[in-house]
Amino acid sequence: MLKTGEIRRQAAQRLRELFPRAKAWEELADLRAAGKPVDVAVKFRLGDAEQLVVVEVSSLGQPRQIRAAVTRLAEIRRELPAAYPVAASVYIGPQSARILKDNSLGYVDLSGNCYLAFDQVLIEKEGKRNSRPSTRPLRSLFAPRATRVVRVLLAEPQRAWRLEELARAAEVSLGHSHNVMSRLEDLRWVERDQAQRIHLSKPADLLEAWCESYTYRANEITSYFVPERVNRKLMADVARAATAEGRRYAFTLSAGLSLVAPQPRLSGLFCYVEGNPAPVAAVLGLRPAAEADGALHLLAPYDSGVFHGVLEKAGLKVVSLPQLYADLVHYEPRGAAQAEHLRREAMGY
Repeated sequence: MLKTGEIRRQAAQRLRELFPRAKAWEELADLRAAGKPVDVAVKFRLGDAEQLVVVEVSSLGQPRQIRAAVTRLAEIRRELPAAYPVAASVYIGPQSARILKDNSLGYVDLSGNCYLAFDQVLIEKEGKRNSRPSTRPLRSLFAPRATRVVRVLLAEPQRAWRLEELARAAEVSLGHSHNVMSRLEDLRWVERDQAQRIHLSKPADLLEAWCESYTYRANEITSYFVPERVNRKLMADVARAATAEGRRYAFTLSAGLSLVAPQPRLSGLFCYVEGNPAPVAAVLGLRPAAEADGALHLLAPYDSGVFHGVLEKAGLKVVSLPQLYADLVHYEPRGAAQAEHLRREAMGY
């Protein structure tokens, strides 16, 4: 996978090639918008008109990453209304291209596809295949122990970390933390300052890449019949039962979301419970059910990292916001929409 800096360089070169008759071409190195540096900004003249094109670079051009780029480009457009906003990546496929067009945004990729439409300009090239398919999959970055590091970074995206602090917070070895950081630095998703402290520079890219590799169904789910209505009282009963058994717990999916953002009703409760859930269910007097028939679903975590950054709301524990987002994304029928609402309203990236 190309590093973000190389994508920036090649995207600027690609734009230059698309406007061979442009005059006074200038790349603006220090342009900022909405409090952040613009990835690429070029100014040039076409005829008598001066044009400014600003580019948001995404190391992955999949729809989830492109939606994050759309959010950033909308901020840039509000602050720089004279600029034409463009997304750039190694490859932007048809679905991602449609998202950008629907938002009146342009794009260029390094595989030969592009769409630029402003003033008297219309340049569109499509149908080119990905010229650089990834030869180094991200799966190892999102293996169970590695995702402990990912969760720690995403839970505090503004924090500067020393490597040993990160390893300690993630409960992994220093060597394992170093390996994850090396991979994230390759992707330009983290950076180091002069004191060698680690900063998460692309939290949205990291979050979305994790979501591509993860589903809440990676955890073992046991479902139970519930004789009473699914409500906050039942959630409190589950919390008391888990605590009485000495187990960590944290609500997720719609139950977790109801603690973070009010929901009109709960159709089912999903809750992580450390270890075998059977003793907790026994305290509650519940019997197992098929998932489709059950109203309470206890998830035995595939890794204890799901409990990192647990929040307390209304006296109940809920998973961290990045974990809640990742769980919701693949939850039907409305999980994806709920995840985007959570991200927009509460997460800040």
